Amino acid sequence: MQRRHLLQGLAATAATAPLSQFASAASPKAPTATPLVTLGNPQPFDYAWLKGRARDLSQQPYKAPNALLPSAIANLDYDRYQSIRYKPEHSLWADRDLRFRVQFFHPGFLFKERVRIFELVDGQAQELAYDPAMFDLRKAGVTTALPRDLGFAGLRIQHHQDWANDITSFLGASYFRAVGAERQYGLSTRGLAIDMGSDKGEEFPRFTTFWLERPAANAGVMTVYALLDSPSVTGAYRVDIQPSGAMTMDVDSALYPRKTIERLGIAPLTSMYLYGENDRRMGSDWRPEIHDSDGLSMLNGNGEWLWRPLTNPAGVRLYSYLDKKPQGFGLMQRDRDFNHYQDDGVFYERRPSLWVTPKTSQPQGWGEGSVQLLELPAPDETYDNIVAAWTPAVKPEAGQELLYSYRLQWGTKLPFDPPLARVVATRTGVGGVVGQKRKYFSWRFTIDFQGGVLPSLVMRARQDRSVPVPVEAVVTASRGKIEIVSARPQFEIDGLRAMFDLRTTDDNLDPIDLRLYLRFNGEPLSETWLYQWVPTPLAERQQFIDG
Repeated sequence: MQRRHLLQGLAATAATAPLSQFASAASPKAPTATPLVTLGNPQPFDYAWLKGRARDLSQQPYKAPNALLPSAIANLDYDRYQSIRYKPEHSLWADRDLRFRVQFFHPGFLFKERVRIFELVDGQAQELAYDPAMFDLRKAGVTTALPRDLGFAGLRIQHHQDWANDITSFLGASYFRAVGAERQYGLSTRGLAIDMGSDKGEEFPRFTTFWLERPAANAGVMTVYALLDSPSVTGAYRVDIQPSGAMTMDVDSALYPRKTIERLGIAPLTSMYLYGENDRRMGSDWRPEIHDSDGLSMLNGNGEWLWRPLTNPAGVRLYSYLDKKPQGFGLMQRDRDFNHYQDDGVFYERRPSLWVTPKTSQPQGWGEGSVQLLELPAPDETYDNIVAAWTPAVKPEAGQELLYSYRLQWGTKLPFDPPLARVVATRTGVGGVVGQKRKYFSWRFTIDFQGGVLPSLVMRARQDRSVPVPVEAVVTASRGKIEIVSARPQFEIDGLRAMFDLRTTDDNLDPIDLRLYLRFNGEPLSETWLYQWVPTPLAERQQFIDG
């Protein structure tokens, strides 16, 4: 399946529904729970067994999944698939006094590859059977009988604070997503990415089987195990899910390559950026901004905080930020002002950010490598066009065992923040001095910073505006000439605005790397702003030159 086809189905859900497309209708009185049908006999299970199963599978030829479905559901369009409802009384653990319940996704639409699902109790795994009675299919127009061995497309997990909506879901390839305190879906993550941005095409590993461990009565954590399979690799996953203000997931994975992998993506994050303050290439909509995330944040092994605003490029762009033993990275939605979006339907200002924290550094794991950022051109907001992942410098080879552990934290307010001033807005436009004729083409960059010690500096500047603030904007560019550099207080935001022009000095249209940070008394005052600017085509520059 091509990335565009898969992600269009996933992103359309995020754009049209604040929670799951299978949200159950809340009722004053919960229906009587219906026990689920099971298959076969219970079998022993633990994580060690799952890793052994994944290793054994990697030594066998890959078998493509059966994607054949009955015609009644194989050809469902988006709207009809959306109309399928899971009946709450069939929820896993609906008959128990637990803090978690699970419902399942019906196959159909883009989700034709079925997964097996087991319940795990006291070290014994029991497979759960598909039953058409679990679903209300009337609005989807499905009136023919469906086979009892149809299986499921994925699962969604609910929490006792709100049984009507889900807190996380696993659906499509190895994709899963979660909500934060705002109870809002947005970006997704995946078990693994293979060759993202590659000319030969990306491979999408998929979770083929899930094991859902029944939590104790008062447990605040639920554990999901998953088996991953693809032509290039197999894997065993354990995900501990803990709902909180910032949803936390602790992920342990063991990967077993079938062959050498050119570009392995660990903890891949997937989001949507159509346009915003810094990039209005596709900004023809009435809304000022449209995006699930507005930047990539990184804390590298040297302790430097980096911020890269996202863009919607005209062509495919893949960037690598080299690092050694990274401390974390994430796709963020920093802009939380409704007025900047004006969308009262999907509320982009509520979309969660997602931060990845490595928990271990195996010799072959979180050592040398790079955070890679893939930006794809998107024509509208139904396309997830942004991917960020950690890629190890050493290519994995067949026969290896690769162990990665990390923590995922979802939410609008994550439990950390750069200790220095951080970027809160990036704006761009034509350069030059107002009132003076332009003799040549240049492009203006304006970056607003908040936090750190800036409030105290701004307070002093407000008290005596005749005294300059001794803050310097340090700017470098891979090509071109930097001009008109300034850094001055922005009283409206208790912050500081850095500004500069980039003058093009050649006709090369390759991207130009830009880097900026604030310095005070010789020491960094802010995180480092990174940007890749694609020069304006030569034919379009003349309109900006007055003489």
